[in-house]
Amino acid sequence: TNLNKYIEKKNSTNPDYKYNQYQCIVTAMLKTITLRSKLSLFIHDCKMFRRNEVTAAFTVKQEFSDNGGEVLCFIHSKPEWTIDDVHNEMKRQLLKLKNKEYRDESSTFMDKFNALPKFVSGAALKTVCWLEKKGMVPKELVETDPYHASVVLANLGSIGLPTGYHHLTNWGTTSIFVVVGEYGKLPFFENEQVTFKDGVELGFTIDERIADGYYFAKSIKMMQLFLEEPELLDRPLNEKLSDELWARISKK
Repeated sequence: TNLNKYIEKKNSTNPDYKYNQYQCIVTAMLKTITLRSKLSLFIHDCKMFRRNEVTAAFTVKQEFSDNGGEVLCFIHSKPEWTIDDVHNEMKRQLLKLKNKEYRDESSTFMDKFNALPKFVSGAALKTVCWLEKKGMVPKELVETDPYHASVVLANLGSIGLPTGYHHLTNWGTTSIFVVVGEYGKLPFFENEQVTFKDGVELGFTIDERIADGYYFAKSIKMMQLFLEEPELLDRPLNEKLSDELWARISKK
């Protein structure tokens, strides 16, 4: 497929940290949110707000074992970024996160919180939830919280599982959740024929209050375009589509 060829080309210079499908998916999602402004909206305390940056969050398993810890990767993108910037930022964070001794601030806070006596943690939780609802939680507490990102991704394919659907949450401001399945052969229907090609299934869960179904459908088509023509990921996240490409995703 085009995506496989694109990744092979990006890796032809033998970088020390390889490009992969997941990096392309994260970049395509960031680019889609950047270009589709309503995807940056969120509902909080019965009011609608717009984010001032586009971010993506996902957890990383430090070790593939039952007792292996999980830590958070949080991408703060910039409008001028390309896939190379996303790749380099993921490399920087993931190499640090793979250190078994490392704990991100959000995980460290939860470890301390869970160690409190139940009567203390229960009262503290009610207080924090009330503050969060009113938008009064200290910045240090939520800036590394995945549920305050533009999009939360779950890469189930990395552990050999098919895609699924994440749930929306009462805590936080995230309006979009994406579950990434295992990359492999999938059936495609074209001209009443079924062919099997390399692909990946994505499961989207979106807060329907921020836009209508037509807007979501066109946004998903845009992301699909970026994965079918991945050279577009070499362009800045905020670079608008040409009239020709826009017409393609606007077709019913």
